[in-house]
Order: sequence, then C-alpha cells, then structure tokens
Amino acid sequence: MLTTSRLKTSRPLAVAALAATLALTACAPTDEADSGTDAASETSGSAAPDAETCTPDTMETVTDGTLTIATDDPAYEPWFVDNDPANGKGYESAVAYAIAEQLGYTQDQVAWVTVPFNKVVQPGPKDFDLDVNQVSITEARRKAVDFSTGYYDVVQAVITNKGSAIDGATSVADLADAKLGAQVGTTSYTAITDQVQPSQEPAVFDTNDQAVQALKNGQIDGIVVDLPTAYYMTAVQLDDGMIVGQLPLPEGEPEQFGAVLAKGSSLTDCISTAVDALREDGILDQINQEWLAQQGAPELS
Repeated sequence: MLTTSRLKTSRPLAVAALAATLALTACAPTDEADSGTDAASETSGSAAPDAETCTPDTMETVTDGTLTIATDDPAYEPWFVDNDPANGKGYESAVAYAIAEQLGYTQDQVAWVTVPFNKVVQPGPKDFDLDVNQVSITEARRKAVDFSTGYYDVVQAVITNKGSAIDGATSVADLADAKLGAQVGTTSYTAITDQVQPSQEPAVFDTNDQAVQALKNGQIDGIVVDLPTAYYMTAVQLDDGMIVGQLPLPEGEPEQFGAVLAKGSSLTDCISTAVDALREDGILDQINQEWLAQQGAPELS
C-alpha cells in the first residue's frame, strides 16, 4: 500500500487549500444550477481549518477516535482490489488511507462500511464520515451532500466488444444510432444523454456488472464508464472487449471525483484540506502512478 509515511513531506496539514479551477460536468438528473459552476471550488467553509481542529481527538466522527469510510459492494478494480477496501490496494483505498494518515489516523483507526452508490448521494443523515466511490462532484448533488475538493480528474470512455456495431467509431457522431448503457444516476449516463445524444434511449443499470452482462448478451452496443473502469472492464470482464474512445471533455474541463460527506458536515473542511495537501505534495500523483497508470485510449472527435 502506498502510504503517506513513505511520501509525506514537511508540509503541515494547515496548508491553505488550493484554489480549484476545474469546472465539473453535470449529473443525472441535471438542472440549471449545474451550468457553468465550479463545483470543486466550494467546501462547507470559507477558510482552511487549523491543524488542531483536524485530529482524531477533535474531529466529531461517527465513532470517537475512528474515521468511518464508506464505499459500495462490489468495490471495483482498479479503485479497489479483491473487493476488499480495507486492504489498502487500489486507487481509492490508497487515497482513503492517505487522507486518514494526513489527519493523524492510523490504519487500525479506520473502519469501512458498505453503502450503495445511490444511497450515498441522497439527502439525510449518514452512518459514515466520508464515502469514496467514484462520485463526481456536481452542483445538483451538492444540494443533498457535501463534497471534499476533488481527488481524481476523470474522463468518460465508451467500450464495446470487437466486431460490434460501434467497433471502429472515431467520432461522437458515429455513435448516433448506438444502443448505449450506463449505471443509473452517474455522470456516465449524463455523458450519453448530453454529449452523445443517441437516437435510441440509453439503457440504465443498477450496477456496472449488469451493464457488462447486457453487453455480453448483445442487448446493448456499448457502455459508457470512467476511463480507468473502462480499462478494467475490457481487460478483465469482457473476452473481446475494447475501448472505442474517450468522450470529449465538456467545455474542455475535466470531471472530478470527491469524497462525499453529510450535508453541513463539520468534517468537510478537514477532509478537503487533507486532499489539497496530498495533491500539492504530489502524493495523489504517486498513488495514480501505482494504481491507474495505463496506456492511452483514442479520443473521439
């Protein structure tokens, strides 16, 4: 596991939060508030907290002295490995432990709980302190939950099976007649409806595994997922899988994944400051290189 004990620099936790300049894509369902808003630039507070505020002794967590982190089940590679978030393997597991260590928590002070993706972004009290589960930061979701600043910049990609109707597509226009699918409530689904705008109604699935099975069965022509997941699906889950290409970034700006917290959580600023320190110190890049480094995929025009 890549931990901050190997990578930590002398920068203190109280480093001023980086100004996030990346505009983010909308989620499903979309609303007018999403348009042209920099979702990564807002946390629940206006200034970075001091180090004494963000410690296991002072943070108001679900369980005193423990940082409870949620994710879905199954927890997919390359974000997690062997469906075991607690093993520290995979990008999001490593990031979660790096955040915890930045805040002063040891590995045995981190507890994992299972929470379905759709429940995470719904309003209401949470039985976790933060969730890491490839949740894109959007203004629509901010109405129900808090987000940390982004810990991963992502693009959406289209995958298929070799020999399918969209094998060989080189542009978004080539996907106009395709039957595409994505997981419900994700920005992958929004990418289909907003960017591709196919003539056929997109298929919606509760899980990515269901989407993969539908592609195997020939019920859909392709799936839209984030790029690292696209690599995993085509290499592991599909016998003849291939990446058709990356979708263009909306307005040239990337989507970001952020940790999800309860609306108005007292922990949001602490988690954001920890993420910002990990990004500025290069630790996020190092975790990326360990778990997500891949060959490039073609970009659709």
